[in-house]
Amino acid sequence: MNPITTEPPFLFHQGTRPLLVSMPHVGTFVPPAIAAGLTPEGREVHDTDWHLGRLYDFATAMGASILQATHSRYVVDLNRAPDGASLYPSQSVTGLCPLDTFDDTPLYLDGKGPDEAEIAARRKAVWQPYHDQLAAELARIKLRHGIAMLWDAHSIRSVLPRFFQGKLPDFNLGTADGASCDRALAGQLLSIARSAPGLTAVLNGRFKGGYITRHYGQPAQNVHALQLEMTQCSYMQEGMPFDYLPAVAAQAQPTVRAMLQAVLAFAENQDL
Repeated sequence: MNPITTEPPFLFHQGTRPLLVSMPHVGTFVPPAIAAGLTPEGREVHDTDWHLGRLYDFATAMGASILQATHSRYVVDLNRAPDGASLYPSQSVTGLCPLDTFDDTPLYLDGKGPDEAEIAARRKAVWQPYHDQLAAELARIKLRHGIAMLWDAHSIRSVLPRFFQGKLPDFNLGTADGASCDRALAGQLLSIARSAPGLTAVLNGRFKGGYITRHYGQPAQNVHALQLEMTQCSYMQEGMPFDYLPAVAAQAQPTVRAMLQAVLAFAENQDL
């Protein structure tokens, strides 16, 4: 019996082509015992990557495998190192089991934050199964196709003074400064993103890729990983009730699709 949660740690669809789309921050479930210690704001899970499953609804038909988190990042952050090491040591970040929101407000009522034993239990119950599935699917894809492509899908509010100044570009591609993915492919993706009407793009800017991108991307071993951090204003309401905006999303979705098509074309045109 799992003492932390009664819900499965992920949802998974296995595809037929050499691409895995990971969505580690789309989960909204908070086990009742954990929710009881959160502030009212914390229980609203504001810092979710809302509606990415809908934005990427074309990916299944493209033949991609899809891995989606079920639990909120407030339970445990699947895109952080298991030891809690900072992704950006000189900048403000949230941790493996966050204690505060993106607005730098407390997540927990006084004295209710997780201790080391609780953090270890959450890691075992939710973090580890997600990463076991991610690693297994990349291995399966590589065995079948000779190459595996990992696309780590994220979104965030476009203005968050805690993390960056001003307004974030709409498409933030990250390849760990070129370490996690073929550089020519990354350049091609940046060109596609920059061609989106009315939207902006950057490569390895404020967001260079989190733990997933950095840990699994091994181009020399034919495993390429990229992160896309999108502004939420490019497809949804950034404030409550965080509604999906179909007319707005329709302006961004074709560019996301074109980037994934380019990733697949790269993988399937390699002479392996």
